[in-house]
Order: sequence, then structure tokens, then C-alpha cells
Amino acid sequence: MRPSGRAQDEMRNVTLQADCSKHAEGSCYAKFGDTHVLCTASIEDKPPSWLRGSGKGWVTAEYGMLPRATNTRNRREAKAISQTGRTQEIQRLIGRSLRAGVDLHALGERMITIDCDVIQADGGTRTAAITGGFVALWRACAALKRAGNLPTWPIREHVAAISCGIYAGKPVLDLDYDEDSVAGADGNFVITESGGLVEVQASAEGEVFERAQFEELMRLADKGVAELVALQKDAIGVGT
Repeated sequence: MRPSGRAQDEMRNVTLQADCSKHAEGSCYAKFGDTHVLCTASIEDKPPSWLRGSGKGWVTAEYGMLPRATNTRNRREAKAISQTGRTQEIQRLIGRSLRAGVDLHALGERMITIDCDVIQADGGTRTAAITGGFVALWRACAALKRAGNLPTWPIREHVAAISCGIYAGKPVLDLDYDEDSVAGADGNFVITESGGLVEVQASAEGEVFERAQFEELMRLADKGVAELVALQKDAIGVGT
């Protein structure tokens, strides 16, 4: 029995609320159970300096966690000399994941930055950030299209992410903190709507896990991403 009482292949209650920010060109408030992440998309009409003149745009991300997003207060990274390695790794993952769903030439010479701020954490913050970040990115592109600044739609396909792991010897979908903190293995799966793998991060915690168990984790991840893509489409309104 999972601590939450969920079935092995059951996600937490997920909500994706688009257009939750007044000022950002695109936004989404992503809730995966008790993990809440605010994702905003900001457009700059110039690419990074190393892309100028290339005809290509760029999608990047920044990630942060509020001091009381967890059960103890963390120091604001803005007051530290540099970001932690964890923060840098997560925001690079978010950027790579979102770029996988975008035609950067169709985006044109501009940059879209996705800011992902963790309001409350209960496991799976990076997967919630990617899933909600895609909604914010879509809405930002829709704003460009409405303004007549996109001759070609740049979104190639949906991208979403979900965690899976081995809890109490069983493969389970969408780990919360109670499960993740004692999991025998855990992984994050970033997958496109067509089933393409963008990134898979999986590791054993103590005992190794079998290839057959990994295949089951992949099956669970495919199921979870399919459900998340449907929620993304509901949030953005297909064809907007």
C-alpha cells in the first residue's frame, strides 16, 4: 500500500492552470498533489549573443525554490555566492526538455525564458516544472502569434515529465516525498507526445533494480505522460 493510498499506476491529483500571471506573456500554475510550481514565460526580442544572425531563437529556464517550500527554511539562493549544483542541473534539464518540443528556427531571433518557482515541494518539482513550463511556453507562443510575430507555429509537439520509482519493491508512478525519500530506485522521464524520449534520469538507491523493472517504469511513465499531455491540452485550449 502506498502512503497516499494510490494504485501503483495512479498519479497524484494534477491541475494545470494557464494564464495565472497578469504580466507574463505565458504562465501556468502546476499542482502535482502538494507540489506547487509557478511557471512564467517571458519573451525578449533578441536571442543570446551567440545566436545573433543565425535566424534561430532560444528557450531557456531558471528554477528556484522558496525558502519555506519544504518543511524547514532554506536560505534564498539570491543571498548566496552562487546557485547550488542541484539548481543548475534542474534548470538546464527544464531548458533542454522544452527545447525538444520547439522548432527554434520558426521561433525566430528571440528568447523565451521559463521561470519555475517552487511554492511548495512534496517530490517531483522538476517534472512539475517541465510539464507546467510547457504550458507557459505554449501560451507565450500564442501571444506572439496573435500579435502577428510568428509566420510559422514553432511548437512541434507536447513535452511532459513524470517520476517513477520502486517503492516497497513495486514500480509506482509519480512519487511524492514520502515515497521518494525511501525508494529503492527512482527516475524522471521526459517524453514527447509521440513517445520520443527527451531525457531519462534513473538510479538505484542501495540494491540494483532489474531490467524488467525498468521496462515497467517506462510503461508507467508513458501512461503518466499521456495523461499529462491531455491535461496540457485542456489547459491551453488546442488550436489557440
